[in-house]
Amino acid sequence: MAQLWGGRFTKDTDARVYQFNASISFDSRFLKQDIDGSIAHTKMLCKQKILTEDECDAIISGLQSIYRDVKHGNLEITDQYEDVHSFVEANLIERIGEAGKKLHTGRSRNDQVALDMKLYVREEVDNVEGLLKELLTTIDRLMQENVYTYMPGFTHLQKAQPITLAHHLGAYFEMFKRDFLRLVDVYERLNFCPLGAGALAGTTYPLDREATAELLGFYGPTANSIDSVSDRDYLIEFLAALSLIMMHLSRFSEEIILWNSNEYGFVEIDDTYATGSSIMPQKKNPDIAELTRGKCGRVYGALTSLLVTMKGLPLAYNKDMQEDKEVSFDAIDTVKDCLFLFNGMLSTMHFKKDTMAASAMKGFTNATDIADYLVGKGIPFRDAHALVGKLVLYCIDEDKAAEDLTMEEFKQISEAFDADIYEAISLETCVEKRLTTGAPGPEAMEKTIKINHDFLEFIKKEEWKE
Repeated sequence: MAQLWGGRFTKDTDARVYQFNASISFDSRFLKQDIDGSIAHTKMLCKQKILTEDECDAIISGLQSIYRDVKHGNLEITDQYEDVHSFVEANLIERIGEAGKKLHTGRSRNDQVALDMKLYVREEVDNVEGLLKELLTTIDRLMQENVYTYMPGFTHLQKAQPITLAHHLGAYFEMFKRDFLRLVDVYERLNFCPLGAGALAGTTYPLDREATAELLGFYGPTANSIDSVSDRDYLIEFLAALSLIMMHLSRFSEEIILWNSNEYGFVEIDDTYATGSSIMPQKKNPDIAELTRGKCGRVYGALTSLLVTMKGLPLAYNKDMQEDKEVSFDAIDTVKDCLFLFNGMLSTMHFKKDTMAASAMKGFTNATDIADYLVGKGIPFRDAHALVGKLVLYCIDEDKAAEDLTMEEFKQISEAFDADIYEAISLETCVEKRLTTGAPGPEAMEKTIKINHDFLEFIKKEEWKE
């Protein structure tokens, strides 16, 4: 059993204890981060004259060869090692001899683990941002294509007012835009380097923590060595941001599931993103949307798990913190899969525009517009509201839509109605006259789409990382 400790012990660790304590089964995915951190640490030790040039070259060459051999399948990470750190160090010593034993100078597993996790999370923040960019780009394209695609807007799952598909999709653009900006914010706070904090109190070696941070692309070193090894706030923030992404994906998925049903019939999911039934040949199931909705709770669970793990830990490092990895890895992988597949489903989906428009004509979605019409004729809104309520009741009794009423029937409700009522409550008028900022009218939507384009250009440049 390869371990980085043992001199103080007179007995071997019980095999079950060793397995319970080991993390190699899941932290092996830190190999690249561990190698990168070790190379930066080695260069800094050489700069500070703690290592010789020859020792530095040998260590870096050995570390690079380990990474290559693992990637090419010539070296296997096995459970003979306690963790990825012991795997790297043991193989380094085996390859280059005594110089390999100096790699750990001025470093603890505590700050090493903290570094690896930060490097990993930083990379995954970038990966999730990239997937969000793709989804936002898809939504932006669909918005441009559907400025005049009419559909009902809902409250309480009841038809409320007519809107457009571009307007509805724009709500999700705003959600995922906030998600992206939250990740930018997470990156800003996490991007400080814990390496050099030691176990918790720094080290007596003349380390140059600023140099190490610069080599690894951090803004600088962390400010407090205790906090450096005991902080998981950045990971909790990342999981919180991922939970919000999943919540938004889940809400969108729920709507697609409804829209895909026979009762709505608003969309046709592409065959490549749907499945069938083993017994009912007519079925075409929205499994990607349903699984995305279902996996939301799994990501919430990771966030809750880490919050509960951290809530009672005294400073500084405690072994409990090893429990941050498996749940986080699962949550990150889940969100990336969901974003990728959801975007594929959305980008290939067919929207049934005629069905959506026909649905918008039903359910008295123009009732508010009728009230506004009466207000324009000088009737106070509260009185207009009551009159339209009576009109709706009459339509329900007669099984008619408001726009199908005769002028005589309109006049029975109020003498204020005139021939211009028909144009005023047409689907096109109801939508297109809504021109306030953020509304579904075409002029307002064009302004929104321009803002969206500017945002997409901004995030493509990644200027906030400079």
